[in-house]
Amino acid sequence: MDENNRNFILAIVLSMTVLFAWQFFFVPNTPPSEQQQATQSQQPGEQHGPPSPSSASQTPRPGASTAPQPEGSPTGMTREAALAASPRIAIETPSVHGSISLKGARIDDLTLKDYRVTVDPDSAQVILLSPAGAPHAYYAERGFVSAGGSKAPLPSGDTLWTAEGQGKLTPDSPVTLTYDNGEGLKFTRTIAVDDKYMFTIDDQVRNTSEAAVSIYPYGLVSRHELPEVQGFYILHEGLIGVFDDGLEEISYSSALEDKPATFNSKNGWLGITDKYWATAVIPARNIPFEVKFAGSESNGRKRFQTDYLMDAMDVAPGATENISGHVFAGAKEVNVVDGYASTYAIPKFDLLIDWGWFYFLTKPLFYALDYFYRLVGNFGVSILIVTVLIKLVLFPLANKSYESMSRMKKLAPEMQKLKERYPDDRMRQQQAMMDLYKREKVNPASGCLPILVQIPVFFALYKVLFVTIEMRHAPFFGWIKDLSAPDPTSVFNLFGLIPWDPPTFLMVGAWPLIMGATMWFQMKLNPAPPDPVQQKIFAWMPVVFTYMLASFPSGLVIYWAWNNFLSVVQQSVIMWRQGVDIPLLENLGLKPSHEPADQPDEVKSAQATAE
Repeated sequence: MDENNRNFILAIVLSMTVLFAWQFFFVPNTPPSEQQQATQSQQPGEQHGPPSPSSASQTPRPGASTAPQPEGSPTGMTREAALAASPRIAIETPSVHGSISLKGARIDDLTLKDYRVTVDPDSAQVILLSPAGAPHAYYAERGFVSAGGSKAPLPSGDTLWTAEGQGKLTPDSPVTLTYDNGEGLKFTRTIAVDDKYMFTIDDQVRNTSEAAVSIYPYGLVSRHELPEVQGFYILHEGLIGVFDDGLEEISYSSALEDKPATFNSKNGWLGITDKYWATAVIPARNIPFEVKFAGSESNGRKRFQTDYLMDAMDVAPGATENISGHVFAGAKEVNVVDGYASTYAIPKFDLLIDWGWFYFLTKPLFYALDYFYRLVGNFGVSILIVTVLIKLVLFPLANKSYESMSRMKKLAPEMQKLKERYPDDRMRQQQAMMDLYKREKVNPASGCLPILVQIPVFFALYKVLFVTIEMRHAPFFGWIKDLSAPDPTSVFNLFGLIPWDPPTFLMVGAWPLIMGATMWFQMKLNPAPPDPVQQKIFAWMPVVFTYMLASFPSGLVIYWAWNNFLSVVQQSVIMWRQGVDIPLLENLGLKPSHEPADQPDEVKSAQATAE
């Protein structure tokens, strides 16, 4: 195999490796599960109360199998009925609306104002949290448990709190809740919220009895039933937390199959994350706590919980103790999450967004896209601008590569002579070519460099498009209403002219076709390979890539098409500067070829003998 064929095949292998690896790692191995319609009914009389230890020597803690649930609140209710089952305080901010249940003081009703279920602006707003008893219950809770053996009532999921006043919880008006356990402990809870998604909860415990008490603060995020998941290898959805700067992630399936996972920490956060939304509890800083991640299934119903139990808080007679914490519940907006990490000193809170292995590249790339978006108001245009900047950054490397490729084209006649001189001696032929490369200072592997340097950018951009909520439902122009979704058009129904919805594997839209055309033009920029096998591969590569990229996010396809176009311009300029003919018109059949007619074998043999 000669050097040209080897380099060509290497480039093909690299390209196909990227795409097949993409299909394996980035495409779900099974279709996303459908959102289950409703939870199954509990057995009559089944209730979940606050956790209690079986002996004084055991550490009390809330657990997934004993997650607190309002007494007498059966599953199988509608969401509206579950909301009406307990008194509530309304929540109203610029970003969310909902309510807090006075039974358990749970944050269990939250709707995101700025996000819709689909790209249709009239579709329903995204519901994040729902109360216990409702389909797909999902809520955050804080409370206290006592040392083993103590029967003193403490605030938990079944506690009915009393609200001071009837006002809403808004960014300008916190709410205060009180609870008296009747045995000398009085609890006062103040809940505040900002204009986004962070709740601040301050608990005050006053001991009016004559004996000291020890109580354990806890916090949890509980989710009932398995939610709809994307099922992608590159995206974590499930239980998540950071403990003493270590990130821990457990998928829903692992939580069900494995034993509960426990961790110990003094600082951190924990919760449950979806692709775009999350709910997390953040304990007070510098107080040791134990964490448990668990999943369970009973009577066909799945339940997942992340919870923490802090060290005992001792309250002397006549004393008052305070403990604070936070609850995040909302959209994983990059600037908002980063702001919370800085404002509240939450360790590695930005990892709530799954930036992946290329964190060092994906996050700066997002900031670049976001910066230009704020200037031009369109993420698609921002992608075009950032692509140009990436081209400029990589220009020296690409320029060197294209120059080397151009010199290789100029050496084509010399290389052909070497093949004719040593037609039956491959070793002599390869050695002569290597000597030619050294003499002319040409790197035969340089043609692979543009592909290699593009791969990490390709992966990073895909990750940004896939995981950041800013890209969700972000329009470009025309028919592209969501850059994070595939092109919705299809050539197989003439782009909507035929009233037929093709199956997914036939959804080859306009932008994938544009990308394929730019790839075809880029190949036609180079002389047609003499080998018939190479010619066939070159002819089919744009078709294969067009079909494979049709299911990718349209923003990524736009990037690839634009990058191909810039590469064509760059390579044409370099070839012109190097004095190399640009055979584009000849390869397109619009101009007759200047290459001399092929000589008979007898003439070639005579020339080789003379040389």
